[in-house]
Amino acid sequence: MSETDPHIHVDSKVLQAGAGYRNLVASSLGRAPGAPDVVTTGCGLRVPYAMTSIRPESVTCLACREHARREHLRYAEQVERLSRMPGAPVTGDQAAKAARWARDLAERFSGA
Repeated sequence: MSETDPHIHVDSKVLQAGAGYRNLVASSLGRAPGAPDVVTTGCGLRVPYAMTSIRPESVTCLACREHARREHLRYAEQVERLSRMPGAPVTGDQAAKAARWARDLAERFSGA
């Protein structure tokens, strides 16, 4: 971990980061997980959790932005594939909405 790194990064598990995911876990399990002190980032560094963000506009590490973009695109493809399986737990409309959300975020991470 570098104390002089001025960049804002993304957690390597970008889809499991942030308050939304913690709230989902808390509502499912009845207790909220604590935020870690240090995380591994999308670029491979270990940095204080406070030096990460889930907001594309806040992330200044280019490698982390690319990692987050790839992860969101991968999620969009997975949710669409899941919705086409027999007995899928999500409808086509729900999958399309989730995929659109993920692709919009991927685009924001790309800076486009």
